[in-house]
Amino acid sequence: MDLRKLKTLIDLVSDSNVSELEITEAEGKVRIVKGGGALAQGYGQPVYHQVQSAPAPVAAPVAAPVAPVVEEVAAGHAVKSPMVGTFYRASSPGAKPFVEVGDSIKEGETICIIEAMKILNEIEADKSGTVTKILCENGQAVEYGQPLFIIE
Repeated sequence: MDLRKLKTLIDLVSDSNVSELEITEAEGKVRIVKGGGALAQGYGQPVYHQVQSAPAPVAAPVAAPVAPVVEEVAAGHAVKSPMVGTFYRASSPGAKPFVEVGDSIKEGETICIIEAMKILNEIEADKSGTVTKILCENGQAVEYGQPLFIIE
């Protein structure tokens, strides 16, 4: 693994709430663990391990959970998550949600927030229409490409 890439990963783990990160690539595997014990870890300093090994086989994905999402997406236009993060319907915990089911929205209008690495990213509608479904719960972790809303 490239030394610059490894340093970037170490910095990201050091500056985040992530306590452990493991990445497997063609040339090997890297595992970065942020230490928590003061005596064993040198007063809370991160401890980093690099392990060289063959990539572990990946199990085939289970097809059952995919079917309901495909049915919901087919009913209208799906607004998908552009990133991995935490989904929020409002700008703050006590605030009114950006959109509700039945609201008419315009392209470019903010419809939710996704928090990624402590940065709040406003997600805008990519199509005008009426919100028919909200597919995520407030505070739910979302993946890249996961449908968030259905617009008709």
